[in-house]
Amino acid sequence: MMPLIALRGVTKSFGDGEAQFLALKGVDFDIAAGDFVAVMGPSGSGKSTTMNILGCLDVPSSGQFMFKGHEVSTLSRDQRALLRRRYLGFVFQGYNLLARTSAVENVELPLIYRGDVREQRRKLAMAALEKVGLTAWADHTPAELSGGQQQRVAIARAIVTSPELLLADEPTGNLDTERSVEIMELLAGLNRTAGITVLMVTHEPEMAAFAHRIIHFRDGLVERMEQTARALGQPGAPNEKVP
Repeated sequence: MMPLIALRGVTKSFGDGEAQFLALKGVDFDIAAGDFVAVMGPSGSGKSTTMNILGCLDVPSSGQFMFKGHEVSTLSRDQRALLRRRYLGFVFQGYNLLARTSAVENVELPLIYRGDVREQRRKLAMAALEKVGLTAWADHTPAELSGGQQQRVAIARAIVTSPELLLADEPTGNLDTERSVEIMELLAGLNRTAGITVLMVTHEPEMAAFAHRIIHFRDGLVERMEQTARALGQPGAPNEKVP
């Protein structure tokens, strides 16, 4: 079966001449539709650069990035933006919510960019908030929400367009342990029940344990890959709740 994502010999360099820095040195991996993958590695290992390429925010210097069998590197900037809008959702460590805008209006933003009419936007946004358990907080601004609730709004915003791939960059980085586990249970539940493919960068092994696989980066290369206890059905694996 064709993978959702395939990277083949991907490199990425910054700068020229003696100042050139090779951030990725030939990265290869596949991600199947419906997978849940955690990406780990020390600072400067290439995690963020890889995420920027997968999010169509940057292109490789060489190598292939295939999405659903199509070579993304050959697309124009506008075509990559269209791919992002139709197929990708993003969750960030810092939530990135509009401060003076209600939760439901924050969730509606991707639908505004997509051109949906107001009635349809509100219907889809409320459905997304229901999936993350926040319908009762739809009219509240971010200042009236806890950190965990704000991240739930951010996840609702990311899934409101029904993306095939959810890219999460340190989604629990600003949360305490209890709230972090709640967010990971939510992401794992969305992966399992809605079939959304999740690719998550994290520094926390406890959060990576919610994934099916962990890809370890070091010095611009994939150092190793491993299946988690959850994927293997072993005792001690985290059990996600259905959102």
